[in-house]
Amino acid sequence: MFNIEEELKKLPDKPGVYIMKDSKNQVIYVGKAISLKKRVRQYFQASSSKSAKVKSMVQNIEEFEYIITDTEIEALILEANLIKKHKPKYNVLLRDDKHFPYIKVTTNEKFPRVLKVRSVRKDNAKYYGPYISNYAVNNTLNIINNLYPIRICKLNLDKDLNKTRPCLNYHIGRCLAPCQGNVNKDEYKGMIDEIIMFLNGKEDKLVDIIENKMKEASKNLDFESAAKYRDQINSLNHILEKQKVISTNLTDQDIIGMARGNDEVCIQIFFVRAGKIMGREHFILTGTDDKSIGEILSSFIKQFYLGAAYVPKEILVEDEFEDLDTIAKWLSEKRGSKVIMKIPKRGEKNKLVDMVKMNARQALEQYSDRLKNKIKNSIEAIKELGKLLGLEEEPKRIEAFDISNIQGVDSVGSMVVFENGLPKKSDYRKFRVKSIVGANDYGSMEEIVYRRFNRGLEEKKLLNENKIRIESFSVFPDLIMMDGGKGQVNIAKKVLNELNIEIPVCGLVKDDFHRTRGIIYEGKEINISANDKTFKLITRIQDEAHRFAISYHRSLRDKTMFKSVLDDIKGIGDKRKKALLKSMGSVEDIKKASIQELASVDGMNKSIAEKVYNFFHQENRR
Repeated sequence: MFNIEEELKKLPDKPGVYIMKDSKNQVIYVGKAISLKKRVRQYFQASSSKSAKVKSMVQNIEEFEYIITDTEIEALILEANLIKKHKPKYNVLLRDDKHFPYIKVTTNEKFPRVLKVRSVRKDNAKYYGPYISNYAVNNTLNIINNLYPIRICKLNLDKDLNKTRPCLNYHIGRCLAPCQGNVNKDEYKGMIDEIIMFLNGKEDKLVDIIENKMKEASKNLDFESAAKYRDQINSLNHILEKQKVISTNLTDQDIIGMARGNDEVCIQIFFVRAGKIMGREHFILTGTDDKSIGEILSSFIKQFYLGAAYVPKEILVEDEFEDLDTIAKWLSEKRGSKVIMKIPKRGEKNKLVDMVKMNARQALEQYSDRLKNKIKNSIEAIKELGKLLGLEEEPKRIEAFDISNIQGVDSVGSMVVFENGLPKKSDYRKFRVKSIVGANDYGSMEEIVYRRFNRGLEEKKLLNENKIRIESFSVFPDLIMMDGGKGQVNIAKKVLNELNIEIPVCGLVKDDFHRTRGIIYEGKEINISANDKTFKLITRIQDEAHRFAISYHRSLRDKTMFKSVLDDIKGIGDKRKKALLKSMGSVEDIKKASIQELASVDGMNKSIAEKVYNFFHQENRR
């Protein structure tokens, strides 16, 4: 058994990361320290200055772990990674794990392409972003494709040169057909260099280059090329007119401002490249009620830049924070040159920060209004549902169950929880069906409902004996909602009767197109108008139960595929499997990767990469 007092004595006086865990072995807090010994001990020392949130966290700590690092920067990076991985309850977290679109230039290929991607990999390609929306990326790609006839196909030109006919893009002048050897490598590279210049925000320099090309073409009486260059210049000038210049020194900057509400914080970040605003984004942060401005900024910056493809030369923030210098050093290493973090107090830069803070306040107000309306509508829907079913009390907590399988394989069940009409994701549970073989939804549903409530009774017993703290299974719902109709309702009632539990159970009535049209309760069908708030609530609950069950089933399928395929490749162990999947994203992407791409993954080499490549390509030929 973990003895906190004894383990505190063993803590080293070295930098590192500490990980706090609760009675269920879940990570509830991750922090970094210059001295693990001094920092971790502080939590367990009596002090009236501790916030209510810290006191609550300490009461829930059953054990802790720590990882020693060589430097504070290593600790900072590790802390950010662990927070992103575990999403601990007591850390400041971004509400949404947004996957921003990036633009990727495949400079690791002989004839590079320009693509929209959602993740950044270590594959020797160039990445630009993050962009604020799909529209911004698609618009940029359209501009590039209109200016430059580069390829968009997925052909491996190291193997497929002259093996296929040129595609439609060649015939309409949108591609020079490098697949046919119609363009030499240097000429193509020149186009890619200009595209990279454009993506770096140097459109004005690009205009000068194209103007010189236009003049040279005119001098040589090549009026067709001169006209093409003229059209390119007009397009670029149009883009330049649309961009607002906000800085005279043409520095790449990120400007970060914050607004604080009653229960949440909004951070706004403006992306300035070569003195022009290229985009902006806002984030809603949770777990901030007892945090200072500096602590919130520090947490945000670490989480945001951990996965960023690009770090600008200068970052403007509104306030000092403890590890500002350490973060600046880390970002400098990530960028490859010095990153300056400034807290401007006056002048142009201070006005820029004020402008971003103003935008953050506006975004927070909009978010708060939407949230208030959402809560109001949800509470009204709960009241309507209670009246509709004739319940004595409003069903403030609703649990919905669903089953997912494909032809009876890997049957799984989901339980989603809505409290006051809003999802409570911390109480969601997933079940892998154990006792049922084949496509038997009734049998599968009976098993998961029994397991859920039997576990709840066991926890209640332990709670009464003071053997455990409160667990989510011990909290029973006011209403159970089954995805199916009368049959599934009867299954749930049968289980509850066996366990001597009294909870109302309703089901969903479907039309001929398998669309929900009402509720079945106590043997009666109740039709509901699609415009009613109650209908919208049960639809949200049903969709969430479906989504949660299907995502769990998909993850099991992916794991099964991962094991069955990659385990058969000689030289691929657990570490290399994980590295490949992390870098490539999926088994399907591993199949499509070239030997060069595979060899660039951590832990791989050319010999092993060739084995993986040959394995999949031999498999595909069978």
